[in-house]
Order: sequence, then structure tokens, then C-alpha cells
Amino acid sequence: MNTQQLKKMLEEMWIDYLALNPDAQAIHQLIKKRNPHVVNDHIALRTFNLGKVDLKQISRPFINAGYHARGEYSFPKKHLYAQHFEHNDPNLPKIFISQLLTENLDQSNQELIHNLIEQIPQEVLTTKHFSYSGRHWNLTYQQYQQLLKQSEYAAWLAAFGFRPNHFTILINALHSHHRIETLNQFLKQHGYALNSAGGEIKGSAEKYLEQSSTLANKVILSFDDQEAEIPGCYYEFAKRYPLPEGGLYQGFIAASADKIFESTDSR
Repeated sequence: MNTQQLKKMLEEMWIDYLALNPDAQAIHQLIKKRNPHVVNDHIALRTFNLGKVDLKQISRPFINAGYHARGEYSFPKKHLYAQHFEHNDPNLPKIFISQLLTENLDQSNQELIHNLIEQIPQEVLTTKHFSYSGRHWNLTYQQYQQLLKQSEYAAWLAAFGFRPNHFTILINALHSHHRIETLNQFLKQHGYALNSAGGEIKGSAEKYLEQSSTLANKVILSFDDQEAEIPGCYYEFAKRYPLPEGGLYQGFIAASADKIFESTDSR
């Protein structure tokens, strides 16, 4: 995949994301009015750690397009493992891919997830668009609720399938807001609710990264047995700080990401 094809793929991911999170389009326009450039820091994807769809499979098209694995992160309480990937072109967003450690769930939820994955058509798995191809299985609202009791992450992934969970505005590239506090205040003044789990600002300048995010708006989703309103996607904001040896910190903080995941929790 050449750079032009990669940029087209990233643009298609953005369009798919906006369909579930129209607030992101409104926020993007609000900020764009005040800034010549709005830079996307990273895109986050979710998956299960099962061979057909594990992190290695989801990352393959990005690696083929010039991305390289960088940091690794563990989230024991949420039963998650993640990696982030960077492209040689610093203008392209980082890709953050997390996967659920399915074997850590109870037996009934493990069986349910395995059944979902078995329904994915083989030919779909090999497409470069798979990471934003949506849901490929039958799912009842009752099954969604079953997963929700043990893992918000598993329930979200089962409901929405493979698609961007969030995009992220890089605060460093903004002219209008240089501090995460002022950007958060600006968003709240315009009526957007922020994720306050662990505080509105996750991380610190001392850790070289500060993050905040909106709460996922609820969307009406069709299940096999009914329609239901559940949390969709959210928009994140990141402020990166320079390292002592030079250059901005490009990684992530597991403790902060752990709380950012809760932006899609049911409320």
C-alpha cells in the first residue's frame, strides 16, 4: 500500500467514525474555525486476542503501509493488552490497537465471543479495510447485556464490531488552545460532557503526556431482537511534552489509557 492509498484508508476510517460520533465533526469544525491545522495524534482500534482477528492481524495492513510497532501496554483489571504503531512520516497519526484477553472472561462469555468470531466470512478477514468493516455476526441485546456485566470493552466490540473507537486532536498543533485545561473548558462551554473517571485530565507534564476525552454519545443500534441505545464513540485530546533528550514523547501511559477506555462505559 502506497502513501496515497494509506491516506485514503485513514480518511475512510474517519468517515466511518463520524457516522457513529457526529459530535466529533461538530467539535472538529469548532476547533478548525480557530486553527489553520487540526492534527490527528492517533486512532484507536479494538479487537479480541483470537487468531483470526488478533492484534497481529488488525495491525497487518498498517505494517504493510509503513507502520512500525513501538510501545506495549497492559491493563490487567480490564483484561487488555495493547500496542501502538508509528509511521516513518511523522505527519501520519499513530495507531493504537488494543485486544481483549478473552481467556480471562468466564466460560459463557468466552464461548459467546468464539461464536461471534466464527461467523466472520473468511474472505472479509484478508481485506485491508477489515479494521473498519463493522460487525460480521448475529448478536442479541441479551447477549450484549451478558458481556456488559463482565466487560464494557467486550460488549462495545461485540455491538459495533471492527471500527475506530476514537480519533485524537493533538493540542500541541493548536494555535487557539495551548493548555489542555483551556481546551477542556472551551468544550464544556459548548455543551460537551467530558470523561471524569480518574479526573478530567489523565497523565501529567511530568509523565510527558496529558489526555482528556468526551463521553461517548449514545446511539441507536440494531440487535437481532431489538433496537437499543448504547454508548458509541468518543473524541480524545492529547498534549505531549518534550523529553529530556529532545523531541516530544510519542508513547502512551497505561494508567491514563485505562481511564480513557471508560469513555464508552454505560452510564
